[in-house]
This record gives sequence, structure tokens and C-alpha cells, in this order.
Amino acid sequence: MSDTLGDGKLELKQASKEVKESENVAEKYSAMTVSKNSEIVMGELSVSSAAFSAVPTHKPVKKQIQFVEDKQEFSRFPTKAGRRSLSRSISQSSTDSYSSAASYTDSSDDETSPRDKIQVNSKGTNDFCVKNIKHAEFGRREIEIAEQDMSALISLRKRAQGEKPLAGAKIVGCTHITAQTAVLIETLVALGAQCRWTACNIYSTQNEVAAALSEIGVAVFAWKGESEDDFWWCINKCINMEGWQPNMIIDDGGDLTHWVYKKYPNGFKKIRGIVEESVTGVHRLYQLSKAGKLCVPAMNVNDSVTKQKFDNLYCCRESILDGLKRTTDVMFGGKQVVVCGYGEVGKGCTAALKAMGSIVYVTEIDPICSLQACMDGFRVVKLNEVIRQVDIIITCTGNKNVVTRDQLDRMKNGSIVCNMGHSNTEIDVASLRTPELTWERVRSQVDHVIWPDGKRVILLAEGRLLNLSCSTVPTFVLSITATTQALALIELYNAPEGRYKQDVYLLPKKMDEYVASLHLPTFDAHLTELSDEQAKYLGLNKNGPFKPNYYRYTFPC
Repeated sequence: MSDTLGDGKLELKQASKEVKESENVAEKYSAMTVSKNSEIVMGELSVSSAAFSAVPTHKPVKKQIQFVEDKQEFSRFPTKAGRRSLSRSISQSSTDSYSSAASYTDSSDDETSPRDKIQVNSKGTNDFCVKNIKHAEFGRREIEIAEQDMSALISLRKRAQGEKPLAGAKIVGCTHITAQTAVLIETLVALGAQCRWTACNIYSTQNEVAAALSEIGVAVFAWKGESEDDFWWCINKCINMEGWQPNMIIDDGGDLTHWVYKKYPNGFKKIRGIVEESVTGVHRLYQLSKAGKLCVPAMNVNDSVTKQKFDNLYCCRESILDGLKRTTDVMFGGKQVVVCGYGEVGKGCTAALKAMGSIVYVTEIDPICSLQACMDGFRVVKLNEVIRQVDIIITCTGNKNVVTRDQLDRMKNGSIVCNMGHSNTEIDVASLRTPELTWERVRSQVDHVIWPDGKRVILLAEGRLLNLSCSTVPTFVLSITATTQALALIELYNAPEGRYKQDVYLLPKKMDEYVASLHLPTFDAHLTELSDEQAKYLGLNKNGPFKPNYYRYTFPC
């Protein structure tokens, strides 16, 4: 299966005519020239702003979006007893995929819910809810470490903060709350925005980082080990503040967008732009657009080159091994591994495992991705063909029920099952919550699911995203994604009325190239410059963009 969902392919639609509009603020930050000594020089734009406008995309999605029933998720707020209950409702919607019957945090703090604590930061404010505000100093050190490998984002912050391109922006965000995300949030604040933030994953929050952000005045509602009820409560606290109306959304998975759309329809109409970075969230946006229910412009960051080809591939290539080692201490050499999906995430996972000596199989629905896997030296199979012999199953499709209960029943003793997709719908975890199966917590994020005959299957992070739940991810790659998100927010917020319709757009190619250029100095990379004659011969502007919107970059594994 490929990373992109939907029955059809998301195709690029190239702009057919020049649009003459006022200067694009984000475009100005993206205008660049490269001198002979490879220093990036910011300059005024010499091309039409239409060259920077995002490209609308086709949305051939056939199925209507399915939200969780209002009575299940949106009609009430849970009681204190209810939110701490181990019982949970299981839904096939990925918006209901954050429930946790046995989750706990690794912190040495007491088990009192942050919702029941009264905490105040050094400024005397309490508009936040984190595990322990006293750990802010430790979180600040984590952020400072992350900044060392996010020089491109820091560079953007320094260049743009004088003009405050996000002045007046009220951004509500739902992403992983890590040290790298904190650098992005503090950049947005430096550019003039007010931010309120919550977590898109109940296991990925770094408590100390959340405390550090709360200490400087960012309203953060998140902690590691939230329950499902906590998850939705935190989202609502970010949005529902008297006298504060968000006008921008940055989302990872679509849960925040979903909540605002369902609970605050009038407020949703006042949003000026949505920036979404995940396959799942982008899929929901396309469904809303197709149904005529998307009343604000949205930027599909997930399918930008700088996100898909770098974050999805290179990040997963390194973090898959880290996540498996930290949780299971497994030796990869000789192990038989099935990777479900050969999109960018799948390519990264298979390359890493192959290099470690694993025997890697691939499952796919897409003949093109299947052919790529074959040409890269992997055997493409159906999961049922190898289910009894494999040692590890890794899902990375963005789909649901990729690994079913019947297949889990047939796995051998000691097999490992984990997910590298956004939500826990890929593995049918709900089917394992039955009386005949015993759950045994071995260590944080590691459960043994025990069958009546004594067989044990090792389930990691309860089927949620492995790398951010159980390990860490490379800071440098996240810098690329964060810089892309920041530029997308600037673009949508400052775009003149009429540039973006109520639709889903891809990041302008020029911005993708600019994000890449900001990261080249890290490697002391020196770009070759086109001569005037060469540029004329190719029909290009010397400063880019250098590829058409339909160009498909190919990356070796």
C-alpha cells in the first residue's frame, strides 16, 4: 500500500495563467540568489507572484468523509471518574484512535492527572495544562540542543522577525510536542503570532518541553500518557478560550480540524488557512473539499517535496531501527520482516532493515510501488503468504485493518507488530481487547498479548506511531518539515483575498526549493549557477523554480 490514501491518485494541477496580484509576503522570504561562494542572499522578488502561488490539486476521492457520531465524541465532556476509567469505546475512525486502556507516563511524578493540579508559571499565569511546570528548565535545555541542528529555521526566524509577517495571527496547533516542535512554535511567536498548542499523539509529548513552552507563555495542553478523554479535552481547551478566536490551524492528523469543524462551525468559517502535514489529515481535507464542506483554504504540506522526500523517507530510515531497538533489543540480522506499504515511509524502513541483514518482504496495492520494490530487491507478497514465518510486521500505509485479528492469530510466538503510520487504525488492536487474550505490560510502550495456548505477540505503542512514541527522530530532518510549515503559514496568512479558494493546495515549488537551500550550508554544499545563456536555453529563471510542478523527484534508498 502506498502512503497516499483514496481510491484515486492525488494529481498536480499546474497553473494555466499568470496571476497578477499584490506582493506575496512569504514569497519575499523565499526569493533568493546564490552567490559564487554559495551564500544564500535574500532579495526582492523579480518574478510574478503567480510563480509562488500554491498549486491546486485534483481530489478524486470517492468515499464521503465519515466522522465519529456526535453522540459518541462531541455531545458531552467526561467526568473525572470517566476520564480515568480503563474502559473505552473503540471506533474505526482515526479520530478515535488515541484511546489507551493501559497507558502511563515514564515520569517519576505522582499519578495525579494534570487536569486535577493547580499550576502557575513564573509569570503568574495558569493558562496551560502540563505534567509538571517545575521541569521547564530541563525542557529549555532540550530545546537549546534541538536549535543546534535546526539552523535553517533559526535563520528564517532572524530574517523575518523584524517585519513580523504573522502579526495578528492566532494559531492553534495540534502536533507532536517535542523539542523540535518547540523551536517551530517559538519561531512563530517571534514572527508575531499568538499560539495555543496541544498534542496529536498521546505518547509522543516530551513533558519537560511542554513545561518549557508553558513557562514562556505559550498555552500548552498536553502530557505524555493522556487518556482518550484527556486528548479531546486538551484540544477543546486550546480552542475554547474566552476572547480568543483562532484564525490559523496547523494540524497533524486532522483531529484539530475535525473538532473545530464539528464543534465550532461558526469559528471554522473564520479560519484563514489550514496547514496539514500528515497523510491522514490531508485525506480528510480532500474529502471535505469534495463534499463542498471545506470553507477555508488549506495547504497540503505532506505532499510537498521537502516533507515527503526527506521527512517521510530519511527520518523513518533512521528512526525505525531506533524504535525497535529501544523497545525490544531485537537483533535484525537474519530476521524476516514484512513492511506493509512501499511509499516513502516504507522505502525508508525497508532500506534500513535490509542494510542490517534482515530478510525483507513488502506488501503493496499499487503496481508502480510494487515494481519499485521489486527493482530495489524486495519480494512483493501478500501478507497471508508469509504471516506464519515472519518475525516482525511493520505497517506504514495510512489505511485501516492492514493487519487483522485472523492474521495476528496465525503469527508465531515472539513476533513483533508495530506501526509507522500516523494513527493506530492499521493494526486491528481493538480485536485484541477480548477476554480470552491477556495483556501484560513489559515496559513502557511494550505489551505482550498472550493467547490461551501461551503464544505471545509483542505489540509496540498499542499500534500507534512507533518512532515518536518509543524513541526519537532526527532533528535535522524535522527542521526541514518545520521550515516548510512556517512558510506555508506565512503564505496563507498574508495571501491577498482571492488567491486561494476553498480548496486544498500544494506548497509552491519555489518555497520547496527555498527550504532546501536553507539547509545546504550545513553540508557546505555549493550550488552551481546557471549562466544567462544556459538559463535562456532551458527557459528558466536563474533563481528558480528549476523544476515544473509535475516533476517527480526520485530518491534512492
